[in-house]
Amino acid sequence: MVEGQGQLTVITGPSGVGKGTLVKRLLERNPRIWLSVSATTRSPRDGEQEGVSYFFQSRERFEALVADGGLLEWAEFAGNCYGTPRDPVEAKLSSGRPVLLEIELEGARQVRSSFTDAVQIFLAPPSFLELERRIRGRGTDSEEAILRRLARAQEELKAKDEFDAVVVNDDLDEALLRLERLMGLH
Repeated sequence: MVEGQGQLTVITGPSGVGKGTLVKRLLERNPRIWLSVSATTRSPRDGEQEGVSYFFQSRERFEALVADGGLLEWAEFAGNCYGTPRDPVEAKLSSGRPVLLEIELEGARQVRSSFTDAVQIFLAPPSFLELERRIRGRGTDSEEAILRRLARAQEELKAKDEFDAVVVNDDLDEALLRLERLMGLH
């Protein structure tokens, strides 16, 4: 890492593992961290704000970003594209701020190839049974969607050894402290 350069940290893990909750707490305790905002081709949902929730793009604009190397990573899910714009991440890192990417497994793999000094952290559940309990406890998905999430989670969990560190999200406070240490915040 270059002197004065911020640290890039990538967090991934299966649906239901608690990434959102952990990241929210991390940002509350460490306001200097900049959470990268993704670009998407999907339409805004109620309450979502441009540049805060996402950068909402036309498919043509998104494809131009891909072609120009303007995204650190990108993927297509359910007919919509999602990706991490390169320029804002590099600008924040150059200014010395720590940058956090909360992204899917495939995105983390893409970032690994272009940012070799990024700290890659896999957030894991204490057990698969607990992960299933959390996903079902949300009460927001159909049984079919739950089964899809669980099947995907089994595949994602097999990849945890690819990462620099695995943080088990059993106790939120302990997971938060471990994450802060891995990010060099303690």
